[in-house]
Amino acid sequence: MLAGMRPQILVVDDEPGVRKALDRGLRAEGMDVTVAADGPTALRLARTGSFDAILLDIMIPGLSGYRVLQELRSARVTTPVLLVSAKDGEIDQADGLDLGADGYVVKPFSFVVLVAQLRATLRRAASGTARGRIRLGPLTIDRATRTVRYDDADVPLSPREYALLEALATRPGTVHTKQELLDEVWGDEQAATRNVVEVYIGYVRRKLAAAGADGLVRTVRGHGYQLGEPR
Repeated sequence: MLAGMRPQILVVDDEPGVRKALDRGLRAEGMDVTVAADGPTALRLARTGSFDAILLDIMIPGLSGYRVLQELRSARVTTPVLLVSAKDGEIDQADGLDLGADGYVVKPFSFVVLVAQLRATLRRAASGTARGRIRLGPLTIDRATRTVRYDDADVPLSPREYALLEALATRPGTVHTKQELLDEVWGDEQAATRNVVEVYIGYVRRKLAAAGADGLVRTVRGHGYQLGEPR
């Protein structure tokens, strides 16, 4: 997204009232909106890569939101996606984030909170493409390609795992609380719980350990997590 341009948002929902309300509300917030009511239409539009972010309801006809997201990531379309669902279970949220979603919004949601999370997602996407690499000893985080290496080994992280590691790496040695990581990586407390942060810390630790970086992400009991030197 270029500076000064209105963000291009794709809203996907099968409820006409929701589409109309989001269309009107997001336009009032300075965004341009395209709407879709089903999975195949959403996939066709999203594959163009012409949107800055996508609000994607999970329960839509034709193809589910999960399937649309999976197809987009398989096609290497990296447009940020916020999944929208009436399901608020941690497993549902984790499934969506594992598929490559950048956030998870639970219905019914506050429009103010939704806009805040959407703007945070847009900021992360814009800054991620503008910045270079983070190097911490043998650990290299390439922000342009969103890839991680440790020594000569690739560390295959999901988009959510990458965002969590990047958040820790921007301030190495600093203790990050679960709430801070929730706010920075997930954008809004409604999008995930603090327990999900703990689960994803575990995922990142296991993948780093497999590459030889055991102990890189440390728990500071009673406070949070920090990125330190490998053991």
